[in-house]
Amino acid sequence: MKLILRYVKPFTLMVIAAIITLFAQTILELYLPSFMSDIVNVGITKRGLDDAVPEVMSEDAYRTVLKFASAEGRSLIESSYALKQAGQADGRLAKTYPGVKDEAAYVLAETDKGRLAMLAQAYDLAVYTLSLCSGGQDFSKMEPAAVYETAGGITLDQISEAADKASEAGFSLMASVGNTFTELFYKDLGATILRIQQNYILKVGGLMLLFSMLSGLAMIATGFFSARVSAGIGRALRRDVYRKVAYFAHEDVDRFSTATLITRSTNDVQQIQMLAMFGLRMMCMAPLFGIGGIVMALRKSVSMSWIIAVAVVLMMSLQVIMFKLVVPRFKIMQKLTDRLNLVARESLTGLLVIRAFGNERLEEERFDKANKDIMNNQMFVMRTMATMNPIMNFLMSGITLLIVWVGGKAVANFQMPIGDMLAFMQYVMQIIMAFMMIAQMFIMIPRAIVSITRVNEVLDTEPSIKDKETVKALGGRARGHIVFDHVSFKYGDAEKSVLEDISFEVKPGQTVAFIGSTGSGKSTLINLVPRFYDVTAGSITLDGVDIRDLSLKELRGNIGYIPQKGILFSGDVATNLSLGKEDARDEEMYRAVELAQAADFISSESGNGLSTEIAQGGDNVSGGQRQRLAIARALIKNPPIYIFDDSFSALDFRTDAKLRRALRETTSGATILIVAQRISTIMNADMIIVLEEGRIVGKGTHRELLASCPEYREIAESQLTKEELA
Repeated sequence: MKLILRYVKPFTLMVIAAIITLFAQTILELYLPSFMSDIVNVGITKRGLDDAVPEVMSEDAYRTVLKFASAEGRSLIESSYALKQAGQADGRLAKTYPGVKDEAAYVLAETDKGRLAMLAQAYDLAVYTLSLCSGGQDFSKMEPAAVYETAGGITLDQISEAADKASEAGFSLMASVGNTFTELFYKDLGATILRIQQNYILKVGGLMLLFSMLSGLAMIATGFFSARVSAGIGRALRRDVYRKVAYFAHEDVDRFSTATLITRSTNDVQQIQMLAMFGLRMMCMAPLFGIGGIVMALRKSVSMSWIIAVAVVLMMSLQVIMFKLVVPRFKIMQKLTDRLNLVARESLTGLLVIRAFGNERLEEERFDKANKDIMNNQMFVMRTMATMNPIMNFLMSGITLLIVWVGGKAVANFQMPIGDMLAFMQYVMQIIMAFMMIAQMFIMIPRAIVSITRVNEVLDTEPSIKDKETVKALGGRARGHIVFDHVSFKYGDAEKSVLEDISFEVKPGQTVAFIGSTGSGKSTLINLVPRFYDVTAGSITLDGVDIRDLSLKELRGNIGYIPQKGILFSGDVATNLSLGKEDARDEEMYRAVELAQAADFISSESGNGLSTEIAQGGDNVSGGQRQRLAIARALIKNPPIYIFDDSFSALDFRTDAKLRRALRETTSGATILIVAQRISTIMNADMIIVLEEGRIVGKGTHRELLASCPEYREIAESQLTKEELA
């Protein structure tokens, strides 16, 4: 996770902003079920009367409540209400209760929350006692005057007997009766209950809508910040992986393989991006939803808390099973992806060879096997996750049914308002959703950890060939004096050396050629000069300085390298030539193309000059044309040292001869190293070195080697006529 933290650091402010908006979103969403509970409990059940006690009562209502209140309750009621004469009430009360304009009324003056709670209990007990004394009459259908008349006919003995029974009733039942009498008393003062109900529902509904809109905005902000952070991390990771790979030596690339490096910089980085985007939200939201949902649910009902425990245990058990089944599969997913990319890349690259040998069916089977392996792995994961979804839904439905069954009984027994039961249900669903987020994280994190490890392997790999901490400088353009001093080389941990005890000197301006049988080490030898590989023993010096003491930039900046396989990049001719000299003018490019004998095909009817399109890898031009453009790319650089790694092999003899004549005129004064298979290409070289099994078996001019080196003469006899050998 250190990798993630390192790349998250530049986006610290955005991460903090995302966490803040996420926290705000969670808090806002946690309050939505409470608003729904208020709408049901107060707006619908209590018809919008959210007061625990009436805020205003007529004189008749006030005297009725006092009559049925206990001694303590009577004292509390008397101290909590103040008499207002007709017309003395303020504007809001007069607007809501028009009766206060024409008659005296008692207005609630108490503001202390503790005393208000006690007052509510005293009020509910008083009116419930009245309902018991009346023999269970439905006061909600009676006129206020009839209620007062009924209350006036009840004796003190009846009140005393009913008060004893009332004290045994539940608070929910008494509160329900209290709400009925409050509605009755408000009607007595001319209040429109429907308007009060509508105003309450609109007020709470408006708050609910506002919270929903703010939650939506917070969600959008969170998504924006998360996307910016994840995109930034992905961009930085791909950039750093690419930069690291760009400095890898050949053996570093071979150790990883091209296919896995592509997978690591694409698929693996994408997995890390997904973790950064969704992980940031889920890792913060899941605990907030889980803990917040539990707290809010317990505020609604402590008696049903065991249902939360059951839901949590079931969800955690399901997640553990899921984790055990799925996570091991994710660990092999990336390796299978590497394999699929490798097979696909090889099949597409070698398409002509496959067709030439009629092996389409064999390659199809090879690709099909790699494809089926990854498909079977993914199918197992998808089936397991698909199985989890209905199980999750079944658990959620079962928990909902359990809440309705248990909560319904509590509602029927006046132990719990129906709105609280609905809110409790919503909070339990939020808790379950929190655990579903955790389950998703359990699936996402292991896969991302595998990707993090793979990307980290690339980033932590130090290139085997790099600059020393203290480098030397040539002091300008190199003269081209190269000396191999007892050089030996072997690949990696191989037991046998590819080159052994190679010693020779190339003076500035000389042309030195290397020839030998296949596998003799020619290409390996010249690849040591630009430090594509480092020598195992001995040293190579350039102008008297060990090339390992030079910076790679300075060393390679003095070398024009033309590989055996002319590698071109997608774009056009000018784009490819500019790799040799970034600021090259068109005149310089045309000059280099003419010298490389490539002007004919880029200026033909099908060509567009320097704008001639080049496909990826140069697949739309021939092998000879690729080699000539690669030579032009090196010529435009005008370096002091040229390295031709069998760069004339795809040219016909006529073009080869014309190109060599042009090169002699253009590169005079430059040091040239040539690897070739054709004697005609190198016979005019200042020195020819013959290699056999990694050792020098001959060194000299063409004539000298014909006389002194059997290996060279054998090669010459296979290519030249007797007249040419004479």
